[in-house]
Amino acid sequence: MPPQPTAARPRFFGWTVVAGAFFLAMSGWGLGFYGPPVFLHTIHATRGWPVSLVASAITIHYLAGAATVANLPAIYRRFGIPRATKAGAIALVAGLVGWSLAQSPWQLFVAAALSGTGWITLGAAAVNAIVSQWFVRSRPAALAMAYNGASVGGVVFSPLWVFAIGALGFPMAVAVIGTVIVVLLWVLSDRVFAPTPEGLGQSPDGDAPGSPTVSLTSPLARPLPGARIWRDPAFLTLTLGTSLALFAQVGLIAHMFSLMVPVLGAEWAGIAMATATVAAVTGRSLVGWLMPAGADRRLVASISYAIQIGGCLALMAGGGASPVLIWIGVILFGLGIGNLVSLPPLIAQVEFVKEDVPRAVALMVAAGQAFYAFAPAAYGLAREWTPAGWQARPGDAPLVFGMTALLFALAIAVYLIGRRR
Repeated sequence: MPPQPTAARPRFFGWTVVAGAFFLAMSGWGLGFYGPPVFLHTIHATRGWPVSLVASAITIHYLAGAATVANLPAIYRRFGIPRATKAGAIALVAGLVGWSLAQSPWQLFVAAALSGTGWITLGAAAVNAIVSQWFVRSRPAALAMAYNGASVGGVVFSPLWVFAIGALGFPMAVAVIGTVIVVLLWVLSDRVFAPTPEGLGQSPDGDAPGSPTVSLTSPLARPLPGARIWRDPAFLTLTLGTSLALFAQVGLIAHMFSLMVPVLGAEWAGIAMATATVAAVTGRSLVGWLMPAGADRRLVASISYAIQIGGCLALMAGGGASPVLIWIGVILFGLGIGNLVSLPPLIAQVEFVKEDVPRAVALMVAAGQAFYAFAPAAYGLAREWTPAGWQARPGDAPLVFGMTALLFALAIAVYLIGRRR
């Protein structure tokens, strides 16, 4: 439980920051992650451009974000979190307006580069940077609550985009929703993200001022200045393992709905996707609140990935024949979706010195995003190349589910190889 305020000690501001970061994540993922798939359909239908061309713009969106997030700690040091957040929100919305107004492919690609650059200031590395300065012991629970905003963003914004575009048209929908988000994030940046624990005379986790500083950093951690971080086995295995898992997760999620429609129907397939989101929030919250401070966090992540492997195997077994197995697979796979975002920064908290954690997280997010930018296309090719005899019924996708399970297994292996003993 968060410490209660007293007459001598004011209310700990860190939980207000978590609430603000929750909205930041909801907005960032709602606009920058769950928006582009809806825009793909809209642009294809209204412009007549090939799906592959519009999908390439989404890849540009992700790659531009990956290039930017690698420099996010330096941006924060120079401009501060509030100004960077405001500028990023404006860039994201301006880019999305460009998506809606593009009359030629080159304009769409320019808009995608701008939106991807802005999205990063509302993404995973940004949430970690905002929340981490307020929490040490309680960081797993705090990050879990903040990152749950990403899942809620999918629940809220996916149908909102469809409704708003249908009612207002693409450009007006982006202008209205984007303006509201920019105004709210502008206020949050000034009132919630600008204060620091030192500025308010508070200590991390709400401890009494002057309390001994708590550290969960491993005694094996050493400073990694400059390019030295790229030669560190802990960083390399954490980054590679996370990238493999992200590639698997993003690739399967991009195609899961269409794979379930032949068996469950469109309505129930949509409900199944919502169920996966609920499972993601549940899994992330349970780990965040119940994981002991001294737990082996790589092992916890590996167990989460193993549960997702179980979900892939259930989906493979269910294929086009068993709705029950499909539902089991969706729930098991969903339980790990949120942990894949929140656990790697918590592993970094333990394995790197405090000063290196923001840079390690930013570089890890950059590598993962650059890698998973190609996942939807790769999974599409896997579906097309599945031998005819392997797909006995509509909805069967043994190659897709097997590839996902294999990637998660490789991620587990890489994580365990990099454990510091």
